[in-house]
Amino acid sequence: MNKKYNILNLDCGHCAMKLENAINELDCVNSCSINFATSTMILDFNKEELFVLNQVKQVILKTEPEVKIEEIKKSDNSKKTSFLDISTFIFFGLGIIGAVLLRVLDFPTVWHWIILISSALIIGYKTYYKAIFLLFKGTINENLLVTISVIGACAIGEHDEALMVIILYTLGKILESYAVNKTRNSIKTLMQMQPEYAILINEDKEEKVDPDSVKIGSTIVVRPGERVPLDGKIIEGEGSLDIKNLTGESIPKYVKKEDNILSGSILIDGLLFIKTTGTYKDSTVVRIMNLIEEATDKKSKTETFISKFAKWYTLIVVSASVLVFGLTWAILKDYSVAVYRGLIFLVVSCPCAFAISVPLAYFSGLGNASKYGILIKGSNYLDNILNVKTFVFDKTGTLTTGMFGVDKIISNSKYTEQELLHIAMIGEQFSIHPIAKAIMHFGKGLNTEKCNNFKEVAGKGISYEFNNNYYQIYTSTTNAHSNAVDILENGNVIGSILLSDKIKPESKETIAYLKKHKIKTVMLSGDNQTVTTDVANKLEVDEYHYNMLPTDKYQWLKNTKENVSEKTKVAFVGDGINDAPSLSFADVGISMGLAGSPATVEASDIVIVDDNIEKIEKCLKISKFNKKIVIQNIVFASVFKVAFLLLGSFGITGMATAVFADVGVTLLATLNSLRSLYHKV
Repeated sequence: MNKKYNILNLDCGHCAMKLENAINELDCVNSCSINFATSTMILDFNKEELFVLNQVKQVILKTEPEVKIEEIKKSDNSKKTSFLDISTFIFFGLGIIGAVLLRVLDFPTVWHWIILISSALIIGYKTYYKAIFLLFKGTINENLLVTISVIGACAIGEHDEALMVIILYTLGKILESYAVNKTRNSIKTLMQMQPEYAILINEDKEEKVDPDSVKIGSTIVVRPGERVPLDGKIIEGEGSLDIKNLTGESIPKYVKKEDNILSGSILIDGLLFIKTTGTYKDSTVVRIMNLIEEATDKKSKTETFISKFAKWYTLIVVSASVLVFGLTWAILKDYSVAVYRGLIFLVVSCPCAFAISVPLAYFSGLGNASKYGILIKGSNYLDNILNVKTFVFDKTGTLTTGMFGVDKIISNSKYTEQELLHIAMIGEQFSIHPIAKAIMHFGKGLNTEKCNNFKEVAGKGISYEFNNNYYQIYTSTTNAHSNAVDILENGNVIGSILLSDKIKPESKETIAYLKKHKIKTVMLSGDNQTVTTDVANKLEVDEYHYNMLPTDKYQWLKNTKENVSEKTKVAFVGDGINDAPSLSFADVGISMGLAGSPATVEASDIVIVDDNIEKIEKCLKISKFNKKIVIQNIVFASVFKVAFLLLGSFGITGMATAVFADVGVTLLATLNSLRSLYHKV
């Protein structure tokens, strides 16, 4: 049996991997897959569900005691950042400030110590608990190192430093929890893009039902403004479909009887009766969501360097401290000196300089990017974008505006171009079609008289009467240009208007910048060959592909990633719901904040708020400077600490120097990190 569950309180990808491996060892479990990004677990088991869940819960208790599992519900069960954690942190943080004031004001010392100790214990209780619990389970991680660092600092009388360590570490975990759950909730907003209902025709009666209940071969009806709920074939009717968020095509698609139709499309005009050719779970929209979940699952499986580093660093530091203590005692035969030098080693080796300055550098870089209208959802993407060797762009709404503009007016008659435009505007003023809006915008300022007998012909164009003449503005059948309309007077073509999706002014500069830095540029589009080739040639991209559905884009990206080294990253830039799977699967997904659909904005890793893709250049420059700051901090702190570890171990430096080696290095590295916040690009 295969079943899906919500998994709560899981705060890191490394923990998810450990838990998944532990559950997979159970005899009653065929396979277990934990998706950290969506906070879900898919369990394939071979015994009674209740028995299996009890076994799984026992494993969870031994591995990650705070984690809980529950059945999937329609309501949002995603974990929110704990209000209790935040309020506890604030309340007892104020308590620590109060304790310091008591000491300054010479109040009874006993109250100062009671408030100070209780606040420090309560603020960091989760860290202490995890350190002790996991230590008994044979696991050593950063919780243990922080705990030992606090104890070590207190043992040598540096209580303020001990407080700083636990306060900053706890604050960091709260912020991390918030960021992780924000990402999870972002992915789950895709559910809002699903069709909420289907109108089923049953014995000539209409019934609004859940799309999931509609069987193959059923007849459904879709009216203007409604989203097509299931894939199918049109058995009656015609109309124009808005498929921009589904396939990326900028021009509405005219559909008629016998045409196949995809779920997720929005009907602009007309009336469609559709015979369903698949179930809801196999529909286009659901497949897109499944692709996103697959992509985020693969991304979450990568064990971060920080998890590996913390695990081994803790073990090495504790072992080395014990070794220093043992060697000193064996050589000098002085227990107090041995303890003293062991504590010096622990204090100097405390990873505060790394644990505080490095994340702060990333936070500063993220903050600096946000000032330029670039929202980056995690520090790992700030690193990854520097390793991108291929930038893949969606066309419509990303490299182009996603809105039509008039390119040219062609006259085949006695009328001038201006007169043809005027004739077209007389009819188009009553239409809400994107082409009509483009023509009206182009002729802005011209006077338009009223016409008679205006009609909108679904999927074709408009017809009307003016000055005793009968006019039609229909999709062109005489012009090779892909986006063109013919103007007919009394059945004769008197001219044409050529339109196109306009290229953004900054697109060419961005492509040129990337190519200058030896980064490959690729354009994928759902539009036809003519439109795609024209845009690709104007932008001079290295490679382009056309007529691509969401699955085609995803598969192309997947094949590309399989044929490059693990260190070579691929970025995808897009805006439509059709881009969501590719945005999630790419090493770095970049979406447009204004033109982008809610699904793509939430599924991406980086959001360009004002849709100006020139910000990609700024993002690369910010990332490059930020990496330099991080390397400076790591090298500086490492060299400084190694030097004082050796000096302290041989008794050359004392406890005061050890504190400086810890607090001083941390302070200098922290100040260096702040440079990322104020760096101008």
